[in-house]
Amino acid sequence: MERAVLLRSLSPSSSSSALASTRLFSRSAHRLARLTKRHRTVPNFHQRSFLRRHLGLISTASRPSLQLKKHFSSLSVRAVATSPASEVLGADDDVSEKLGFEKVSEEFIEECKSRAVLYKHKKTGAEIMSVSNEDENKVFGIVFRTPPKDSTGIPHILEHSVLCGSRKYPLKEPFVELLKGSLHTFLNAFTYPDRTCYPVASTNMKDFYNLVDVYLDAVFFPKCVDDIKTFQQEGWHYELNDPSEDITYKGVVFNEMKGVYSQPDSILGRTTQQALFPDNTYGVDSGGDPQVIPKLTFEEFKEFHRKYYHPSNARIWFYGDDDPNERLRILSEYLDMFEANSAPEESRVNFQKLFSEPVRIVEKYPASEGVDLKKKHMVCLNWLLSETPLDLETELALGFLDHLMMGTPASPLRKILLESGLGDAIVGGGVEDELLQPQFSIGLKGVSEDDIQKVEELVMSTLNKLAAEGFDSDAVEASMNTIEFSLRENNTGSFPRGLALMLRSMGKWIYDMDPFEPLKYQEPLKALKARIAKEGSKAIFAPLIEKFILRNPHRVTIEMQPDPEMASRDEATEKENLEKVKGSMTQEDLAELARATHELKLKQETPDPPEALKCVPSLSLQDIPKKPIQIPTEVGDINGIKVLQHDLFTNDVLYAEVVFNMSSLKQELLPLVPLFCQSLLEMGTKDLDFVQLNQLIGRKTGGISVYPFTSSIRGKDNPCSHIIVRGKAMSERADDLFNLVNRVLQDVQLTDQKRFKQFVSQSKARMENRLRGSGHGIAAARMDAKLNIAGWVSEQMGGVSYLEFLQALEKKVDEDWTGISSSLEEIRKALISKNDCLINLTADGKNLKNSEKHVSKFLDLLPKTSPVGSSAWSARLPPTNEAIVVPTQVNYVGKAANLFETGYQLKGSAYVISKHLNNSWLWDRVRVSGGAYGGFCDFDTHSGVFSYLSYRDPNLLKTLDVYDGTSNFLRELEMDDDALTKAIIGTIGDVDSYQLPDAKGYSSLMRYLLGVTEEERQMRREEILSTRLDDFKEFADVVEAVKDKGVVVAVASPDDVDAANKLRPDFFEVKKAL
Repeated sequence: MERAVLLRSLSPSSSSSALASTRLFSRSAHRLARLTKRHRTVPNFHQRSFLRRHLGLISTASRPSLQLKKHFSSLSVRAVATSPASEVLGADDDVSEKLGFEKVSEEFIEECKSRAVLYKHKKTGAEIMSVSNEDENKVFGIVFRTPPKDSTGIPHILEHSVLCGSRKYPLKEPFVELLKGSLHTFLNAFTYPDRTCYPVASTNMKDFYNLVDVYLDAVFFPKCVDDIKTFQQEGWHYELNDPSEDITYKGVVFNEMKGVYSQPDSILGRTTQQALFPDNTYGVDSGGDPQVIPKLTFEEFKEFHRKYYHPSNARIWFYGDDDPNERLRILSEYLDMFEANSAPEESRVNFQKLFSEPVRIVEKYPASEGVDLKKKHMVCLNWLLSETPLDLETELALGFLDHLMMGTPASPLRKILLESGLGDAIVGGGVEDELLQPQFSIGLKGVSEDDIQKVEELVMSTLNKLAAEGFDSDAVEASMNTIEFSLRENNTGSFPRGLALMLRSMGKWIYDMDPFEPLKYQEPLKALKARIAKEGSKAIFAPLIEKFILRNPHRVTIEMQPDPEMASRDEATEKENLEKVKGSMTQEDLAELARATHELKLKQETPDPPEALKCVPSLSLQDIPKKPIQIPTEVGDINGIKVLQHDLFTNDVLYAEVVFNMSSLKQELLPLVPLFCQSLLEMGTKDLDFVQLNQLIGRKTGGISVYPFTSSIRGKDNPCSHIIVRGKAMSERADDLFNLVNRVLQDVQLTDQKRFKQFVSQSKARMENRLRGSGHGIAAARMDAKLNIAGWVSEQMGGVSYLEFLQALEKKVDEDWTGISSSLEEIRKALISKNDCLINLTADGKNLKNSEKHVSKFLDLLPKTSPVGSSAWSARLPPTNEAIVVPTQVNYVGKAANLFETGYQLKGSAYVISKHLNNSWLWDRVRVSGGAYGGFCDFDTHSGVFSYLSYRDPNLLKTLDVYDGTSNFLRELEMDDDALTKAIIGTIGDVDSYQLPDAKGYSSLMRYLLGVTEEERQMRREEILSTRLDDFKEFADVVEAVKDKGVVVAVASPDDVDAANKLRPDFFEVKKAL
């Protein structure tokens, strides 16, 4: 599990309306809660509406990843194919026949410039999509239909377990060995409610086929079906260290799902799905309910694998520039070992019949004790839209309708609900069709109990009004432009394009429908545009609202009530159950359980022998380029302002960043900056209200976003702190883009009190959600704030301090709006200035040249000087150990110190050592034997802060003991040349992370701002490649500083914090955040 929090730039609250509109393709509220991921956090990529499947992962360009900003290592890129070929070849027919495959159909997919062939393996019936093109980022995936019958979490536990050793790779976790020493651009596995996916990607051919072989062997021949200890480790087991102690539950999935069931939005999502689909497999939780998981037996687990993990039940995907014949050769070796079975029939998902009348469900969620719960209710209205598959045209129209109603802050359903003041934030994901039948959900959280009925009435009256009156023509045009721009840009961020296509295709293919259809959008979109032009949008969309929502009796209304006693009640129930288990055991039974616990831990903590590790295929250092990848960068100036230009093929899209220095801002104004950014994009000008401005951005550009960026700069006391305005447009609309950026920055009136109060409520709801679901990010930000100025600045704008600021600000908006409005204006005057401005442009040479006149005009319109002088920020939070208590069943535990303050001078070997710690010591002790979902370290090489973090962790002090044991682990470490080479190659894989053109341009900008030169990049690469075992031993003394001087922050349950403070008196200062 990688650390996936943004410590230096803030949450997407500052995304533009137009960029927010692209959440059509990636917006998630509760749905991600139903997707269960394996080891590493992955983007939320499962497209919900037909459009989302078609358009896949459309980058909002709102911010870079943590890795990009936190680590020098990620500020370099791997090359990417710049233009696809118009024609590519599939496998030879005679080869496919000879290998036992029947060609079912073949098409050239214009939308992705690919030759796609669907094969069927004659012997087993396995289906294969072989997609060939010139994309070097090759993708493989194997997907099984895995419908569960109960909530024991079998599919999820099996997804974890099959990657823990196999026939050809009989070591503890080949997956981790791949993490250590592969150049993968994607490596993961994830569980849906009805299927399990195993995808990999790499740009290196040899590496790619290594990954494919390990995954194929893992799914078909895993050791876990013969090894109960893997089931216990990944699923659940009773743990008893000594017969005199209490028995506890342990297991990676068990604790992961305890974390999921601590989050109100996740509970809402699960309740919704199960209530909409009471009669089929979606009526249970494939991820597992912590109260039900311990009912799962090893025999049931083995049988599930035997039944469903079979070629007859498999859909297999290949994509990229590798040899199509070789793909089939690899597959035939595995598939030919099997006979056909009945899995395709047994795994078929049944349709849910529509209800004859609406249903209402009241559910509780864990809330904090001793706080005002009056406005803590949630209400969500949900419809199952159809009991049969929808035709292509209807799916497309519903996706478009979803975007019109909810896709941007100006969309009417979203806007009216938020402006009503009845709740703090939207819940429900709009149209979702990742499952067999589509659904629609909408509601609010942060609602008073007295207003529940009002929210329901407002949703229904707004939908009735939209059906009666239709949509504004500018809104329709803005939606259409957003969709068409996204399709043309095809920007999947760091997510491989081939994987986005696979997941689109799988949305139909997994249900025995046409896998080609979801890949082809041009004709249906053209037909929809023609229909709208001919009949008008109302004639298209009003009947859809009437039929699928207003006149649809299959409506489930979910009311979520806060329960301050629920968390402690659940814990008491679990404790009582375990006491009964212990009470039923004899002394011999208890002694045997203690022995089994010890045996499992011994297995978990015993490293694989070197000969076993050698069986995992890997690259050699000769496969690694000696020089870092260069991004073309020309530094010039326009009108005396510095401009960075990156000449890259972007399919005629211009990407632009305008950077303003934030260092002149008064310290007390910092917490207002995120809200200032949102206000620029979601308030109106003198001549345009915010809806009109939003629509104009949507009609003319691919989106604009504004957000703060802060980082330490190595060797300097003062942080790098900026406001970044990002925008993108087709190159012929560069003038529109810069005009709109200027209007957003200078013309927006920061005077709309009602909208500002909404922003505060939304931000508060978002921060509360982060505290429960991403406590490791909150802990990391808090530790940074205690250790350096940049960390303190960031925490003021995105941590617990920011949440406390928002809680106070909510009241202040009514009492002193004039003062707040003038503060917003003061921020604008301090920041928006031609002084210290920087422009970053990414496009091809011709479009860069053409954009210069528009940049020149834009710069001429900026204020010449800033009236506010430079401010000196010098604050840090007190360096005390702190526990932030929240109602949760799991903990997030952090410890950190600044290594530069000990005199440590950065070396490239530190990247190799950090990665090795993540994939060995911390993985084994915090996750495997500790039972946490994740344990990892992070070295911010700009500030010098080295931090440990855990994620969904059942432990607290035990995890800190593991952190403190790191230096001894390094001192005693033995590594042969193969293991060291793997660690180096894996690190280079991170350094050379795959990037699309916009990300390359942004990476170059980050390097420029942080003072990272090409000479330093080359030096660090050489240091990485020449890392020795002695470097690990020497780093042991460096990292000892975290043990001796480190500061601890935990986001944890009140009971666990109380227990910790009893064992170590006054260890934690306790802060209540919710």
